[in-house]
Amino acid sequence: MRRGILVLLVTGLVLGLVGASASYAQARGNYISVSITSPVQGANASGTASTCTVSGATGATATTVYTPDVTPNDGLDDYAGIQAAIDSATAGGGGVVRLPGGELDITGHLRLKSNVRLEGQGKDDSATPTRIKAISGFLSATGPDGGYPVVTTHGASNVTIANLIADQSGDVLDQSQTSSRLAAYLIDLRSSTNALVDGVSTRNPGTYSIVAVGSNHFCIRYSDTRVATSGLYDQLDGIHILDSSFGDVDYNNVDQRYNDSTDGDDALVAHTIRGPTHDIAYVGNKARGGSRGDGMQIAVGDYPIYNLTIQDNEIYDSPEGIRTGYYDGQTGAVHDITLSGSSGNYIHDLRPGIAFPDGGDAVWLFASPYNGGISYLTVTNNTACNAGQIQVDPGIGTVVSNNNVSDVCQS
Repeated sequence: MRRGILVLLVTGLVLGLVGASASYAQARGNYISVSITSPVQGANASGTASTCTVSGATGATATTVYTPDVTPNDGLDDYAGIQAAIDSATAGGGGVVRLPGGELDITGHLRLKSNVRLEGQGKDDSATPTRIKAISGFLSATGPDGGYPVVTTHGASNVTIANLIADQSGDVLDQSQTSSRLAAYLIDLRSSTNALVDGVSTRNPGTYSIVAVGSNHFCIRYSDTRVATSGLYDQLDGIHILDSSFGDVDYNNVDQRYNDSTDGDDALVAHTIRGPTHDIAYVGNKARGGSRGDGMQIAVGDYPIYNLTIQDNEIYDSPEGIRTGYYDGQTGAVHDITLSGSSGNYIHDLRPGIAFPDGGDAVWLFASPYNGGISYLTVTNNTACNAGQIQVDPGIGTVVSNNNVSDVCQS
């Protein structure tokens, strides 16, 4: 039986979510204060569709090439060689650290520095993909902010991670018992400005896959995340935006339920813990939430989430489509959220999981009893089939219209 939207039921679930706040609170981590300015105008990145339009992010633009002293597929630790090339490039004013195709093994946590582009030969669909893979010893020390990132930006500006596979080996390197598993993430954009993740695949995560935390003017595009079950974890989000602003999440394939994984959690997340999250566009993504999560969650703590554009995404085979969730004191305001687009979002064929075992809904946007309500939500021109209902709490300036909801998807 699918839920109704009765006030008592909503209140009960909100209170139930308090129990989950401790888990989400582990994601706090540490990050440097980054100044927030208005978006860069007129700087669209290249690609098959218009991208990075909110952020104006270009990433690193220096062109001098630095070649690390590494040999792929030799089974030796390549961490020092790659990090030395990154350090040389930033010391020289910036450049491209160009990685060869094949597997590059690391025991340490790569720290990308300002004005550097870390570039492989391609991700899964290329002829000679570059795979950066965590191996034995990777968990013996944490990265600069704790946790076990494959790559972290740690305060750097004007950076790019492109055309590679980042493999955290979470299926064989068990992070589940470590206290800092959620302190940093597989691809970790942290305290950064003008950061670009372009054509990156993440594999075998032991934590969230691609995260922007405490950052602004960032763009994550043409990338893909995948969770295949190992049975070790209970929180594996896909692309997670935390306490960040002026960002784009464009044309990614986020699959947190690959091979019917039971580990996967939310596919897309906008989240607040230590500051607001605002002016983020999620455009053209294909997203499957894991058995434990949603296609997309607007995860609200004690800071506001506002100016989100959720446009022309496909969300499928998740326990729930797009919803709000509340954590910590639940006082953060939620306003100016748009779910729409030229063809609207397409939410279809939802399937119960560990989360929502009785079935979820395509859209469920509700207020916390502690945040004074939600306002200025626009939910128009979306299509939902075999996905429950579109349910939105009333609020000032809220418009819900021209949505197509049906029990059966047309072939």
